[in-house]
Amino acid sequence: MAAALAFLSASQDVVVDAWRIETFPQRLQGAALAGYVWGYRGALLIANAGAIRLASLVGWHGSLLLMAALSCAGLCATLAAPEPLASGLDPAHAAVRAGRPGGVIAPLREFLLRTGAVPILAFVVLFHLGDALAGVMLPPYYRALGYVRNDVALANLPSLAAALGGITVGGWLVARIGTARALILTGFVQMAAILLYLALGQAGGSRAALVATVATEAFVGGLAAAAFLAFLSSLCTSAYTATQYALLSALAAVPLRTLGGLSGFLAAAVGWKAFYALSTFAALPAMLLMLYLLRRYRLGEVLAPAGA
Repeated sequence: MAAALAFLSASQDVVVDAWRIETFPQRLQGAALAGYVWGYRGALLIANAGAIRLASLVGWHGSLLLMAALSCAGLCATLAAPEPLASGLDPAHAAVRAGRPGGVIAPLREFLLRTGAVPILAFVVLFHLGDALAGVMLPPYYRALGYVRNDVALANLPSLAAALGGITVGGWLVARIGTARALILTGFVQMAAILLYLALGQAGGSRAALVATVATEAFVGGLAAAAFLAFLSSLCTSAYTATQYALLSALAAVPLRTLGGLSGFLAAAVGWKAFYALSTFAALPAMLLMLYLLRRYRLGEVLAPAGA
């Protein structure tokens, strides 16, 4: 059941991104992306802090049933949303609908023929590795530190405002210093933020320390998400925008859906301190890759379609 939920969730994320890119004109893509990030951050708050708080009142069965009922809002929104015009489909989507195999091969071939394509793909896969390892193990880590459900739920309350603030600052950074440099800055900040969990382990169960840690992580997560999603969008050529974004976002989810599931074994083997130290350094390869790309290529060369 957990594997099916992860599979369907990842597939839905890809479809939502494709719908966003196909439905909104280029001049509104920034606003659409902001709405997307704000929406899923709000959903995370409800599904984490809200579900934990409800579980303390009505039990886990009642809490999860309400989460399932809330998921129906997405179905209703989907039924009310406009279908993108067939004329607006990129060639790859048209090929898929016609049953031709080139719908996935052509966008992949176009991307792989670009300068710096392989290190770019490696960067996309590795960017969220440290965050994925650390985030999956937070609930048992909180319990190990002596925090109860209500402590965690209350600490998550300010996280939505912090995440929205991080998204706003991240968008400003992208406009101010460029996508790649914003990624470097936010990536290193996100890597450093994982160290806060080590500090939390020395806080002696302080609720104030828990609130500060959760809020800071939410701010930094929003900061990095804004830069990373802008980067993924910039990698897509106009002929294959939706298909390439779907493939790239699927690649970006690989660490969470694979190595993230193994993090429990790692934490049990090395202990909490070593685990969060390793999670911090797991983000370093992606940062080194981006530094290499900036040093080896001009940004325009890396992002340009093949033959441009």
